[in-house]
Amino acid sequence: MLRILLLAAALVVTYRSARAQSDAADPPAYWGKPSVDGGKCCETLGEVRENIDRIDRQILTLMAERGKYVAEAGRFKANPAAVSDPARVEAIIAKVRKIAGEDGLSPDVAERTYRAMIAAFTDFEREDWILRNSGGAAAPGK
Repeated sequence: MLRILLLAAALVVTYRSARAQSDAADPPAYWGKPSVDGGKCCETLGEVRENIDRIDRQILTLMAERGKYVAEAGRFKANPAAVSDPARVEAIIAKVRKIAGEDGLSPDVAERTYRAMIAAFTDFEREDWILRNSGGAAAPGK
């Protein structure tokens, strides 16, 4: 029982230490030197996070644009069931995996990300189709 209590105490101390480290504004790197942008970035975790936030904003802007085209595609579908197109999804995934490999991104990360995004947009397109064809307005976000 004492061993369990000591182990639990050690875990709490370790957790608090790790939490304090992650809460620090710019903790030191544990290994390596900056490697992004030819080694110009990133000296601090803050720089890493600023760049991730900048990129996330760009991704969201592009996703919003993609969503507009997804909704537009619904005009060419006869019914909500026609929204799903497994052959098209697999063609997109094959293309994405190839491009990811060429660009230095893990093809597996690209595939998993795209499968999730396509599933979400498929649901969005189906909901939008139903709303538009039941006399309702476009789906939220349009």
